[in-house]
Amino acid sequence: MTDTPLRPRGDLPSEISPIVMGGAAWSHQINADAETRPVIPVILSAFSHGIRTIDTSPYYEPSEKILGKALSDAAISAKYSREDYFLMTKVGRIASEEFNYSPQWVRQSVERSLQRFQTTYLDVVFCHDVEFVSDNAVVAAVAALWEFVEQGKVRYVGISGYPIEKLVRVAKLCKEKLGRPLDIVQNWGQLTLQNTKLRDQGLEELGKAGVKVVCSSSPLNIGLLRAQGVPIGSLGDWHPAPSALRQATANAAILVASHNDDLASLALRFAVRETARRDPGLPAMALIMGPGSVAEVESCAAAANSVKDVSVKGKYGDLRDDIVVDEEGVKKDQGLVDGVRRILGDWVDYSFGSPPEGWDVEAGRMGEV
Repeated sequence: MTDTPLRPRGDLPSEISPIVMGGAAWSHQINADAETRPVIPVILSAFSHGIRTIDTSPYYEPSEKILGKALSDAAISAKYSREDYFLMTKVGRIASEEFNYSPQWVRQSVERSLQRFQTTYLDVVFCHDVEFVSDNAVVAAVAALWEFVEQGKVRYVGISGYPIEKLVRVAKLCKEKLGRPLDIVQNWGQLTLQNTKLRDQGLEELGKAGVKVVCSSSPLNIGLLRAQGVPIGSLGDWHPAPSALRQATANAAILVASHNDDLASLALRFAVRETARRDPGLPAMALIMGPGSVAEVESCAAAANSVKDVSVKGKYGDLRDDIVVDEEGVKKDQGLVDGVRRILGDWVDYSFGSPPEGWDVEAGRMGEV
């Protein structure tokens, strides 16, 4: 393990970069060739653009191993010290239908992640996909993570998941039962061109629970909002979107292409603008993108930079600063945004079911037939 100094807790909203590099691209769920993808050039490209936060999970096997090895490579470590980037990972989810939120496993998982990343501390650890286990199990796991905070091995504690009502309820329960609020919450697929429930229904309530930062991941809704359709990895076609939603999205992609634009690019711009908004009294937001190649990093950075008002703050190409949105760009895209949402129709703000029907939350597994 690299002898990195421990870092105290600080101002979380200013430490996490507005754009986060997700680690799922190095998982077999997304890419069967995860081990052979060019991870070091991708990280170097992201860091050079100011995308200095990485988010991953042991569930995204073998992402932690791949990213940890890459970050320790001299090609990166000679240029960037551990303090130059912000590292987030998770505990609790082991496989598609396997969860372990016991304090003992949480401790083992954190220690394993520290070893894989060859570091003495992790900036954030989330409890992964909390909707699959009971509220009490999440509270117990969060309590175990706070032990690592006291030891200096974890700096901030959070939860992740899909149903907004579960995230809000658990955040309030953690504050009530443990006497301290969660630092950060991660939600996926619900601050997108198709679904904006996170901002409309969750942000204010999470703020009331004391949460400082909310991360919105999957701006393309795990690959739905792109012309080529959902990704197919080692798990086959696992995407939860119904066929009618997929067809409506394909029709929307045709509309966008007819205006010499691309659905994925439009969706990225929309998501960057939404997470860049800073409403007084509400948690700060960060957007997690999942580039798996240098070209995809460049596309993510271009989308983020294209919505910036560079005359207000920062400079083009550096995404470490808060993004101040160019309002003229908002007006320019509004017609296409409205057109896509008209085509989606009743599928606007549609949320997937999670966990699936028949899941036993108390047991953390599918119920007996």
